[in-house]
Amino acid sequence: MSDFGEAIGTATEGGLFARVIGGKGGGLTDKEGNPLKKGHFAEGACLNCGTQLLGAHCHECGQKAHLHRTVGGFLHDLLHGALHLDGKVWRTLPMLIAKPGELSRRYIEGERMRFVSPMAMFLFSVFLMFAVFQAVGLTAPTTINGSAQIESGVQTAKKGAEAELKAAEERLAAAEEGSPERERLEARVMEAQEALDAFESVGSALAKSGSTTMSFTGTGIKTIDEGIVKKWKENPGLMLYKMQANGYKFSWLLIPLSIPFVWLIFAWKRRFKAYDHAIFVTYSLAFMSLLFILLSVLSAAGIGGGWVFLGLAIIPPIHIYKHLRHAYGLGRFSAFWRLSALLFFIIIVIVLFLQALLLLGAF
Repeated sequence: MSDFGEAIGTATEGGLFARVIGGKGGGLTDKEGNPLKKGHFAEGACLNCGTQLLGAHCHECGQKAHLHRTVGGFLHDLLHGALHLDGKVWRTLPMLIAKPGELSRRYIEGERMRFVSPMAMFLFSVFLMFAVFQAVGLTAPTTINGSAQIESGVQTAKKGAEAELKAAEERLAAAEEGSPERERLEARVMEAQEALDAFESVGSALAKSGSTTMSFTGTGIKTIDEGIVKKWKENPGLMLYKMQANGYKFSWLLIPLSIPFVWLIFAWKRRFKAYDHAIFVTYSLAFMSLLFILLSVLSAAGIGGGWVFLGLAIIPPIHIYKHLRHAYGLGRFSAFWRLSALLFFIIIVIVLFLQALLLLGAF
C-alpha cells in the first residue's frame, strides 16, 4: 500500500512540476487559496510570517514578496545563491574595469546592494579564470621526469661518451704519423673528451645540489624541508599539478597576505582601516583574474605573445594607480609612490603564496 501511495505522490509531483515548467500558475494556489499569476505568488501577506505586505519585501522578516514558482526562478536563485551575481554584475564590471577606486569607495561607504560584493566578485573571477585556463590548455605539465630519471639519462650519455672516446683513441693509435686521417682522429678524440667532461660536470652538479627540484627557501623545519625536496625529486609533475589545484583552492590566501602590505603604506592615516584595505585588495585581485582570462583567451586565439606581455606589463600598474588614487582620495604623487611600493610588495606576496602552495602540495 505504501508503494502505491508513493507512486501517487510521484505522479502528482510530476504533474505539478510540469505545470511549473510551463511558466503558468494553472491550478496552483498559495496557502490562502489565491491563484498563482504567471508563475509567482500574488499574496497580500508574507507567506513566511503572515505580516501584511507593504512593499516588495516583508518589513518584519525580510522575505521577498511574490516568490516565483518557475524553473527560471529556481535557476536564478541557484546562480544568485552560488555566486551572488545578479543584474548587479553589469553595474559592477564596468566600474571595476574603468573606475575601480570609485567602486571601492562607494561600496565601503555603504552602497552595497547596488554592486556585487568584493568576495563574490573575486570567487567568481577565480573560478572562471581556472576554467578558462583548463579550456585553453594552460595547465601544469604532468610528464616531467624526476631527478632519478634525469640522473640516469646523464649517466647513460656519459657511458656513451666514454665508449666513443675509447674507440677514437684506439683508431688514433693505429693511424700513421702525419696522415690526414690521424689529424681527423685527434680532433675527434678532443671532441669526445670535451663531451665526457661536460657530462661529468652535469652529473656532479646534480649530485651536489639536486638541481632538478624547485627552488625552495625552506621553512627551517628539517623534516618538512627534506620531505618537500624528496617529493619534488620523485615526481615534480605531480607536485606542479598539486600546486595548480591548490592555487585555485587557496587563492583566497592572497587577500590576508596582501592586506598587511597595503596597511603599511597607509599606517599613519588612521581614517583608513583594515576593512578598507580588504575591499581594495579583493576588488584588485578580481580585476587581475579577469585580466588574466582576457590575455589567455587572446593568446589562445593567436594574438602575438608580445602584445599579451605588453598588456600584462602596462595594464596592472595603471589599474592599481587609478584604484589607489580614487579609493583613498590621494593626489598624483601620493598614489604614484604607493604604487611603486605596492609593485615591490606584490613580488613578496607572490613568493609567499608560492611557498605556501609548495608546502601544501608536499603534504
